[in-house]
Amino acid sequence: MASRREILTLLGALGLPLSTMTDLLAASNDKSTSKPVRVRTITAGLELSPRGESPRFERALEFLGAAKRVFVNAGYEVQTLRIATNPWLASASPRDRQQLLARVRELDKMVAEHGAILSVGPVLTEDRADDSLPQWSSELISTTESTHHSVVIASERGVHSAAATVAAQVMATLSRTLPGGVANFRFATAANIPVGTPFFPVGWHGGPESVAFGLESASVVEQAFTGMSKGEDATARLQQQLDAVLMPIERLGRDIARQHERTYLGIDTSPAPGKDRSIGAAIEAFTHAPFGSAGTLEACATITAALKAVSVTTCGYSGLMLPVLEDPVLAQRAGEGRFSLRDLLLYSSVCGTGLDVAPIPGDTPVHTIAGLLRDVAAQSSRLRKALSVRLFLVPGKKVGDIARFTDKMLTDSVVMKVD
Repeated sequence: MASRREILTLLGALGLPLSTMTDLLAASNDKSTSKPVRVRTITAGLELSPRGESPRFERALEFLGAAKRVFVNAGYEVQTLRIATNPWLASASPRDRQQLLARVRELDKMVAEHGAILSVGPVLTEDRADDSLPQWSSELISTTESTHHSVVIASERGVHSAAATVAAQVMATLSRTLPGGVANFRFATAANIPVGTPFFPVGWHGGPESVAFGLESASVVEQAFTGMSKGEDATARLQQQLDAVLMPIERLGRDIARQHERTYLGIDTSPAPGKDRSIGAAIEAFTHAPFGSAGTLEACATITAALKAVSVTTCGYSGLMLPVLEDPVLAQRAGEGRFSLRDLLLYSSVCGTGLDVAPIPGDTPVHTIAGLLRDVAAQSSRLRKALSVRLFLVPGKKVGDIARFTDKMLTDSVVMKVD
């Protein structure tokens, strides 16, 4: 076993302040310490051009490895390392975009070798038709392991109606690209998504090289509401508990960014759930009723108010995520018919990130999907908030059927009605 001096020497090689190194050493020695959150993502932002720039890309991957070691030594579980780039493919013509696919595959191979994942940002940012994009997206997903991309359906210019139709065509095509429709896991539509968002598939970058963090913190929300006294201010209680969890992460993040000369963007405070940490259960701890019952909207608003009031620097959505296929309680309540896609849209009006990993019939018409996307885009434009849509068109399944998945991130769920 390494001595205290040896461990401090290793940590010192990372260039961290002595106070931070001491905290890390204490955390590594305290085997009873159980962190209430997982670090879902450490996301490095990097601007690229079609010319290559592999050395800068490799340095970003090395940075992510160093950042992960710091967090692991502090006792945190780090789930994913990610690189988000600028939308360098969005300005390419269909012919050039096809040629650049080889470059994307090279980058994908590099991130896969480092156990990381990649977002090349939105590949369509203008409001126009693009007949070649659906097949290109299918080829991208089928020939890469870890690359995500998106299409912008709303911006400061308003709703991108034509782009929404293109995105619907992409979703329909991707439903047939990989077994079970899982290709749509790496594609989404983006409505007013801010630069620096660490969560994928809509994460993208612009400006100096940066770092941002996203957490799996649904259990913090549940614990805050479970222990709440009658008459206690739920927003204030949750904010306090979130601050206690987030501030040590911010200190580590700032130190890492400073040492590696990266811009610290902050923490996306969205309480991402996991199979063992349910945001559905957290909301039920507040309402004392099944998710979808009366009071659910109030719970969503309460959580969002706390997420917006925390003391750390925030980035990205910093709103409430309700990913049906990633949360067993949400999936169960969907199967019980307690909420619909329209209800999820309603909840997004006071919180949320839009519609995420929602299972729908594989034969849903493109025009129906496009209409749903325009609804989300309109909501985003009207409310001036970041929303996205990631739909799972499940091949061969109709409304009410059970969709089953082998991916460890996804839970089985009933297929939901679109309209």
